[in-house]
Amino acid sequence: MSSLKIKKGDTVKVIAGKDKDKEGKVLAVDAKNHKVLVEGVNMVVKHSKPSAANQQGGITNKEAYIDISNVMLLVNGRPTRVGFRMDGDKKVRVAKATGAVIN
Repeated sequence: MSSLKIKKGDTVKVIAGKDKDKEGKVLAVDAKNHKVLVEGVNMVVKHSKPSAANQQGGITNKEAYIDISNVMLLVNGRPTRVGFRMDGDKKVRVAKATGAVIN
């Protein structure tokens, strides 16, 4: 399996779907299903029963996973595609728009 171009902690922009043009930080990446969890994007309503952890129960809003193809990495505030390059003996991510190495 090839390595994914988006990682946890990256800032991304949504390029398709109901939350198009929203930006947020990646909270989690599901590599097996090619999905990402982005802060403040794809909010869904969750109904929870009262439990020991949540005495009250009730209705909460939380983020849901979206497909990784619907987000684009932001580098210096601009959305860009991502490529890979060998930097010595290390493989690094590279912004296609600027050619800059992404940390």
